Amino acid sequence: MSVAIDLTGKVAIVTGAGSGIGRATARLYAAAGAKVIAADRADSVKDTPDGNPAIIAHQCDTANEASVAALVERAVTDLGGLDIFYANAGIASVPHSYWESGPEDWTEVLRINLIGPALAIKHAAPVMVKRGGGAIVCTASVAGLRSGAGPASYSASKAGVINLVQTAAQQLAGTGVRVNAICPGLIETGMTKGAYDYARAHDKMDKIGQVNPLRRGGQPTEIASAALFLASPLASYVNGHALVVDGGLSSSHPLSPGELSRGYAGPA
Repeated sequence: MSVAIDLTGKVAIVTGAGSGIGRATARLYAAAGAKVIAADRADSVKDTPDGNPAIIAHQCDTANEASVAALVERAVTDLGGLDIFYANAGIASVPHSYWESGPEDWTEVLRINLIGPALAIKHAAPVMVKRGGGAIVCTASVAGLRSGAGPASYSASKAGVINLVQTAAQQLAGTGVRVNAICPGLIETGMTKGAYDYARAHDKMDKIGQVNPLRRGGQPTEIASAALFLASPLASYVNGHALVVDGGLSSSHPLSPGELSRGYAGPA
């Protein structure tokens, strides 16, 4: 039996769609039949449609309440409603130590990474409730599960996203609106460009993702596929959940590859 995800007739918003995971997801939603508003504050969002009339580029600050309200209103006015909101926009912390980070570092990271998704839920959910249901997806991170995957402010913001979707799912009980998160591991995006550029320049690509069982980093399309699943009827009973997509990284406490495993050597 063949099962394909069909989003024909659905309207979606994807934030952080100027590159990486957001751009890949906007294009995947459109390929599945949805009409998509790709939102980002960066000029690069204008390139996301790539000639596809099903994708509309929209520049805005996705952590500003008036901008988010206007974004949702555009979906309703121009496209007839809203069924899916993928709150993906995020920024990385400056890699200071905990003791060197100031309030200004925390404020902007929390504004973009946590308040942005909270505003997405606040403004998208009422529209979806009127339509009888919908799907909201937020980007969290394995850094939100435990320490060791990012700076303190970034990790705290992503832990907040995980709790946010759990709380929102309960607040929306009985409405048919599902709220879930994705926790990516190491993915090749603009946020990790420095690490990937260094690895390529120094012939150390084998070090990328070395502490997860797949022994590689992930690609934006692999997270986009998870976002497609969570937005689709195939995930109709998935709610208040943080889906980890990290190559198995969080299945264990990180050790050096030699300590963790010598790799599969076949039957004894």
